[in-house]
This record gives sequence, structure tokens and C-alpha cells, in this order.
Amino acid sequence: MAMNTIRNINLTYLIIVICLFYNTKSVAQNTIEIGIDEKLGNYLPLDLAFFNSDGEKVFLKDIINKPVLLALVYYECPGICSPLLNELTWTIDKIELEPGADFKIIALSFDHRETPAIAAKWKKNYLHTLKRRFNPEDWIFLTGDSASIHKLTDAAGYYFKKSSDGQYIHAGAVLTIAPDGKISRYLFGTSFNPFDVKMALIDAKAGKTNPTISKFLQFCFSYDPEGRQYTLNITRIIGLVMLIGVGIFLIVLLKKKKKNEGV
Repeated sequence: MAMNTIRNINLTYLIIVICLFYNTKSVAQNTIEIGIDEKLGNYLPLDLAFFNSDGEKVFLKDIINKPVLLALVYYECPGICSPLLNELTWTIDKIELEPGADFKIIALSFDHRETPAIAAKWKKNYLHTLKRRFNPEDWIFLTGDSASIHKLTDAAGYYFKKSSDGQYIHAGAVLTIAPDGKISRYLFGTSFNPFDVKMALIDAKAGKTNPTISKFLQFCFSYDPEGRQYTLNITRIIGLVMLIGVGIFLIVLLKKKKKNEGV
């Protein structure tokens, strides 16, 4: 009886190891098509050039010289970009840091069809919404060509896709960037806590990188392209619960085995 129990335990262990290996291999081979793959500690390619809202060509190395809140959006977006930028406007009115001296904001359109004129229109709207004094030079609205855009978004782990109606399917996030171009933190969603934003900018100034819970969220949630939102992935959660249950069952069996051997 004891030998059968040991064989069953060894077989269960083998199954778990195979499942974990398969899962790890699948994750490694899985390519993110839409969403965010955190690349904390990576550096943005600061030699890239874009156009500001005045139509002037600017290099990232010349404008990222302070901690930066980087919003990857597109200005004519009918979905989450406007709520994200509205929330960002509300947040920076609340944070206890001085714009220009302590941080600046860069909004970059990942739609290569958008022009500096479009960027200028939206810049005017958002600056007008701000209640605190904010130098227009400290919130930069950029547009660019598709090659430069993709080099930057790939470096940031930000992946988006054009839909059949000509719009884009994408996630919502703001990145904090250190003055040397290092990715310091990801702030996910379209609502932000002023204290979290303040601490993220302070960490960016110090060159620190802080992981978020996004890896757990990516496991529990899947992106729904049709609904343009993240939905709970029940299958993965049930699988995780079952795996934990098997682990607890094995621990109980092993404890019983040791107890029986000690009798």
C-alpha cells in the first residue's frame, strides 16, 4: 500500500512538472499582439526624432531631461485615450511636484496619420483644462512617422493594432521615464492616484525601477478586441486554483506518510 502511494505521488509530481514546463514554454513562445509587456529598466531610443505641436522636429534626448510622464495615445481616439488624458490632467493638478522643475509630460500619438496641427488642437484643450499654472513647454504633444513610433513603442513594450474601422485597439497606461531614458514604472488604466504618480516620478528621478502587479493581471485577464477591454479569464483562474489544490493535496499526503512511518 505504501509503495502504491509513493508511486502515485511520484506520478503526480511528474504530471505537475510536465504541465509547468509546458506552460512556461507556451508563455515564452506567446507573442503579445495587443497590450503591454513591462520592460522595466529598458531605455527608450533617445536618438529618435518626432514633431511637436508647432511642427518642429525634436529629438527625445533633447526633451527627456527631467522625470517624464509618457502617455502613449492617439489624439482622435474614440475610446480610452481621452479619459486617460483627462484623468492625467486632473492628477497633475493634485500632485505636490512642480511642473518643469520636477517633471514634464509627453503625449505621443502612435497613429502616424495624425499631424502637428491635430496635436496642437488637443494640447490647447488639455492645457485649458488645467487649474494650476503650467508652462506649455512642459507638456509636449508629439507626432511622428510609423518607423519612429514603432521603435519607441517596441522599446516600451506597448503593442497596438489597427482595427477594421481604421481605429486602434490598444491598452491604457502612462509610463514614468528617468532623465536618462530608463523606463521606471508603468501606471496602468485610465485613472491614477496622485500619490502613486508623485512617488513614481520621485523614483524616476532616482533612476529606480518598480514592478507592478501587471503580470498577475495579465494572467487573470485577457484583452477582448471587440469590447476593447480586459475581461476575466475564468479558465486560467480555475487552472490556477486546481494547481494550488493539487499542491495542498500532495502536502497532506506527504505529512500522512511521514506520520505513518513514524508510528
